[in-house]
Amino acid sequence: MKQSAGSRRHLPSSPFNRPAQAAPPVECFDVGDRVSHDQFGLGRILAVEGDNDAVLIDFSGRQGRILSPYSKLTKL
Repeated sequence: MKQSAGSRRHLPSSPFNRPAQAAPPVECFDVGDRVSHDQFGLGRILAVEGDNDAVLIDFSGRQGRILSPYSKLTKL
């Protein structure tokens, strides 16, 4: 005879009882901010699109558009 799923007892230390981790807050950038990117290096924000959905950055003459979330981009 099988036990019903409702009668199972879970241990407090079980990895399945942990709540989901909250996502880190999305950083907000303004025009003129100095930033550092892991791959492209130092740059300056030229434009912010939408509600911080994407930013246009000048990396020493090379422009790049980076979409949110900005995982590799940090504000200096």
